Amino acid sequence: MQPENDNDRIDMYGRMLIALETLESCPAFAVLVPEVRSNMVFASTTATSREDVLAIDGRITVTEGKPRAAGRLRFGASSHMARLILEIRKRDPSVRAGIDFANTPALAAWLEEYCRKKGWVFAKIDRSGEPEEIRREEGASMPWKVAEAIRAAGGRVPKILYENGAIGKEPVSVILGEEPIGIAQELCAIAREYKGPAR
Repeated sequence: MQPENDNDRIDMYGRMLIALETLESCPAFAVLVPEVRSNMVFASTTATSREDVLAIDGRITVTEGKPRAAGRLRFGASSHMARLILEIRKRDPSVRAGIDFANTPALAAWLEEYCRKKGWVFAKIDRSGEPEEIRREEGASMPWKVAEAIRAAGGRVPKILYENGAIGKEPVSVILGEEPIGIAQELCAIAREYKGPAR
């Protein structure tokens, strides 16, 4: 459920605003915003539905080469990322936040090496292995994807997961954490290092 305590709501909105400010003040992050745009989510401690997950209405887009929120923070503003975080939390309730970002074969290979150096758990989801009956049923893919990510990570919830695309689906990466400020800072560090002076 959404936090009933005003202090909890203030904390969630405050953390999300600082995290969003971090992303918007990081020009390098624009390189990692996918065509479907990015969203950042933050679940309440008792979240059971997408209405309990704070997100950016309209997602994060790129304007004049810089990342910009398209709308305001709102509970229930996310569908895909909210469902992902809710499914992840069934395995690890300490994970409350996530941001999705771009994916390419080159970036995936770079990310895997980056995670190895950082000691982070990295998981790749191969959508080609998704059973047809799950692919056909609306909303059924998320439990399969999360289970596949955890299986690929040796039974652990990954810090970063990446999926190759399915038909009509853009491949994306996701970074997960306990709260949004930390993952926004981590993602900006990734963006700056990946972009590099020569990119």
